[in-house]
Amino acid sequence: MFCTFVGNNTFEMGFFNKLFGLNKEQKESLDQGLEKTKTNFFSKIAKALIGKDTVDEEVLDQLEEALVGADVGLTTTVAIINKIESRIKNDKFIRTAELNQVLKEEVMAVLTDAPSNEFETFDLPKDKKPYVLLVVGVNGVGKTTTIGKLAHNFKKNGKQVMLGAADTFRAAAVDQLTIWSERVGVPIVKKEMGSDPSAVAFEAVQQAIAKDVDILIIDTAGRLHNKAHLMEELSKIKRVISKQIPDAPHEVLLVLDGSTGQNALEQAKHFTAATQITALAITKLDGTAKGGIVLGIANQFNIPVKYIGVGERMEDLQIFNKEAFVDSIIG
Repeated sequence: MFCTFVGNNTFEMGFFNKLFGLNKEQKESLDQGLEKTKTNFFSKIAKALIGKDTVDEEVLDQLEEALVGADVGLTTTVAIINKIESRIKNDKFIRTAELNQVLKEEVMAVLTDAPSNEFETFDLPKDKKPYVLLVVGVNGVGKTTTIGKLAHNFKKNGKQVMLGAADTFRAAAVDQLTIWSERVGVPIVKKEMGSDPSAVAFEAVQQAIAKDVDILIIDTAGRLHNKAHLMEELSKIKRVISKQIPDAPHEVLLVLDGSTGQNALEQAKHFTAATQITALAITKLDGTAKGGIVLGIANQFNIPVKYIGVGERMEDLQIFNKEAFVDSIIG
């Protein structure tokens, strides 16, 4: 009932490059990382399709359940189901063999209005140097790992990268970021644990300007949206950065753990209400069947999902591509 056309290798390579802007290895990595979500999703609607030629109410109920089960979220799920129901009314029926393509089209239609990334590769605006990227999020979401992978990918793309260790609150945070800086081969600005985070940020910006780096990525302490003193600390960090570069930080990236499903959605709601967030990174999608949360978040927030984590390798932090993501989940 659900099939995917696979042609020869030459066609396949050209197809991915042309349609998704990904190379074959990147698309395979994305497919593998989202395999649990895809398998879980289709197993829930397969039974409802047995022996049926057309999509009926039972199939739509199962489809709705599958979307909610993949943590697409109720708002986005209802929008998708309503669109498919409208098509059934207009076309009189939809064959079960066509459901795959119809679902892809309607999911993409829902995502069309979601904010898009400015760049499809690890590139930077030419008029912002150094580009200052501030990374925020609660503890345990993969914030430090995301920073390390970002540093690797920007460096791989020919950029001069520097790290700033402004998480002076959590034990071993500076050590962990130092290990990443050594592993990737980029400089790091750091102070001892307990130091003023804004002082670290200030010095990091100074050094980034002096050394003419392309991008400065600053780690911050894991914080909850409802911890007033931590949110004030974040505001202070932003202020000291802007004293040296008026329009910086150029990006405030909120890192979310995709494996927590709706909890990630709630974190995004609270953080965006408490401080200005300009981009989102959703990690740990390879270990969960809840990868649909990316669709829910992309649809509900007027903030671009910029990066997704689909594996352990440094290359498995990918720039979010709506078309490729939908193709990997729905096939």
